[in-house]
Amino acid sequence: MLDNIEDEARRLIAAAGTQSLTLRLLGGLAVRVHAPSAAHRTLQRDYADIDLATPARHGRKVETWLEAEGYTPDPSFNLLNGASRLLFFDETRARQIDIFVGEFAMCHRVALENRLDHDPLTLPLAELLLTKLQIVRMNEKDIRDICALLLDHPLAAGDQETINLPLISELCARDWGWWKTISLSLAKVRAFCDRAELPPNGVATIRERLEQLEQALAATPKSTRWKMRAAIGERVRWHEEAEEVERG
Repeated sequence: MLDNIEDEARRLIAAAGTQSLTLRLLGGLAVRVHAPSAAHRTLQRDYADIDLATPARHGRKVETWLEAEGYTPDPSFNLLNGASRLLFFDETRARQIDIFVGEFAMCHRVALENRLDHDPLTLPLAELLLTKLQIVRMNEKDIRDICALLLDHPLAAGDQETINLPLISELCARDWGWWKTISLSLAKVRAFCDRAELPPNGVATIRERLEQLEQALAATPKSTRWKMRAAIGERVRWHEEAEEVERG
């Protein structure tokens, strides 16, 4: 195990690959890997844990392999949740390893199973952004991550260092709950930009991309299911109540 958290995340992903296991980074570390702007004094943050994703078919093998790597499992959590999520710990460095199996599920669900081969190290940028935009009770570190991603990556069709705009807009056109949460999240990011000490051209870039995303969400034709759910609106909760999972 390596002391530097980013180095250790990269080591784990490479070592898993030698065992024919797929691991991909998500969370704030993944943002830092892709977005140099995450190092800006206004957007920088601490990184305490390593968040990873693996396909469902690899979940059991990853569990066994991580323990062999010297990580301590959370037996009760993994027994109850191992089909979708696993927890491990680096006791020496007080570091938590969180493994999402097959999908990312918190306030909303992000399907991962068929998209983990789009980037050799992290989730694709669209899914990486979605894991941040899906947070209903968003804190400032998540907003900083969103700003860094938007500042350094254009929205376009495709996944080559671009944020896949059709993927996000089509998801929101099928699911009113996703649309609602992302709309709220974008407003929070815009409010942060009002007070953020970023270069004016940086704020302009973020605002431009926020507007581009909002326009795409508005323009994409909505499904019948979306329209039926929209009629109910906020009278019924549209998201799951997600909590940070820590060692019990």
